[in-house]
Amino acid sequence: MKIVLMAMNAKYIHSNLAVYSLQSYAENKGYHTVLKEFTINQQEDEILRELVKEEPDILAVSVYIWNAEQVFDLLTDLHGILPNTGIWAGGPEVSWQAEEILEKYCCLDGVMRGEGEKTFTELCGIWTDSFIKNEPVRPVGVAGITWRDDDGSIRSNPDREPLSMDELIFPYENLERFKHRILYYETSRGCPFRCSYCLSSVEKSLRFRSWKLVKKELQFFLDHKVPQVKFIDRTFNCKKKHTMEIWEYLRDHDNGVTNFHFEIGADLLDEEEISLLSGLRPGYFQLEIGVQTTCRETLKEIRRMVDFKELSENVKAVMAAENVHQHLDLIAGLPFEDYKRFQTSFNDVYSLHPEQLQLGFLKVLRGSYMYEKAEEYGILWKRKQPYEVLSTKWLSYRDILDLKLVEEMVEVHYNSGQFRETIEQLECLFTDPFSLFEELGKFYEGKGYLRMSHTRYRRYEILLEFLQERSVEAEPMERIRNAMICDLYRRENCKSRPAWAGSQEQWKEQIRAFFRREEEQRTYLPAYSRYDWKQLRSMTHLEFLQSKASKHGQPKTTVLLFDYKARNPLDGSARMIDVTEAVPVE
Repeated sequence: MKIVLMAMNAKYIHSNLAVYSLQSYAENKGYHTVLKEFTINQQEDEILRELVKEEPDILAVSVYIWNAEQVFDLLTDLHGILPNTGIWAGGPEVSWQAEEILEKYCCLDGVMRGEGEKTFTELCGIWTDSFIKNEPVRPVGVAGITWRDDDGSIRSNPDREPLSMDELIFPYENLERFKHRILYYETSRGCPFRCSYCLSSVEKSLRFRSWKLVKKELQFFLDHKVPQVKFIDRTFNCKKKHTMEIWEYLRDHDNGVTNFHFEIGADLLDEEEISLLSGLRPGYFQLEIGVQTTCRETLKEIRRMVDFKELSENVKAVMAAENVHQHLDLIAGLPFEDYKRFQTSFNDVYSLHPEQLQLGFLKVLRGSYMYEKAEEYGILWKRKQPYEVLSTKWLSYRDILDLKLVEEMVEVHYNSGQFRETIEQLECLFTDPFSLFEELGKFYEGKGYLRMSHTRYRRYEILLEFLQERSVEAEPMERIRNAMICDLYRRENCKSRPAWAGSQEQWKEQIRAFFRREEEQRTYLPAYSRYDWKQLRSMTHLEFLQSKASKHGQPKTTVLLFDYKARNPLDGSARMIDVTEAVPVE
């Protein structure tokens, strides 16, 4: 018989650890399976064609909040084409509403609840025996499933006990199928915390994979120079011994290529861990930190007792070394936090200036404590995936829409890393950072720009239009324009220069003289020793920034050199060197 495992990922670059783990565990027990991965961006007909060509006897699908609607549409059509194929679903989106899912989708034969490795493998044995004997599938003794019996009735077997992490089979021995993909890896399951919005809060136990196995697997990633490995441990640093074993090993065996991503509780970091982090190769580690809110009343209500002051101090301490990328998260729609209070949370977190700040929205997940309290909180949410909040007692739908504008402006102008210096200058014109993004979002909305696709050049033009409408004075406007030029050239060595940046024609002799001298002396660009002055000029950029509007002294010219070989590993920006003293500008 033929058993096919299917994953539908958000992007091609992602890989689905769940289905690979199921496949590895089952094949270790002697059951062969075929694995098919698709993305939510592919056409349904394309996916259907691939699945029908496989002619599976059993199709098992991994379902998540972000792919559920497409997956169930696909399975409904597939069932019509291949009515004799048994279709099973697993994953977080179906585990907590298994009976309802089977009642709603007659195309499904069963749901695997919770961890699936052992459940799937036992089912493989049942499916194989039934196929050989040409008998109906009746998985009566398989724990952790809800299934449809011969007469159409829905039955739920007892839950399965959590699996030992050491029983899992490492799924990455064959790296050929993971080319150009992010690899996901777990060394623990469960979470010691009980945040009310998270399904990890209801897991029964916290388990760790033994250090002997983890060390071997980390070395495999390092030996094969895998570009990026993302740990999916819910709070990676919840057990210090485990954390330090992994971080010390990675520090001591850095291959100069691989990047590791961890989701941590920043408030849990201590001096020893921060000291270790500060000594790493720049860009080696990425830390994702869930702040969610800085409102004490909200933190208490959602059962997340985090000391924001301590968290802030640790984030700043890590940031001081300028070598670790930090990504901080906020959640809008939590209880007791209205629009004004969320603005405070935003400004609190923004003041830390992380590499990325993600503004997310509460999702009311079946099985979570938040779901149970939803009526008390007056939460209205989307009844389809992703079950996102529409309003609460404290936030109106209009508030949510305004926060969506802020979210989009933060993504475009902050998280992209393309406007860092520009945004710093813009902040000076507003009472607080939130107000900047709020007003900018309303400007986009009012002009109809939200529904359009914009180039980066066009984004700069829109910013200038926004400032002109606010009647910004000459001096701050000049600083902002100069910051925009710096942002523009830090990102790339632009071959075409936008009109708003002005011409550099008057400096062509100084530019030529600078690169001729650099060819001889290699003062600023030693890494370009193989190139002559014309190549240097082409491969780098020399910018003359003029301050004509100064009220406090003579106008001046600043000369900046952009080195595209020396990029910041945290944000990819080119090194910017002030070479004013080396260039005569009078």
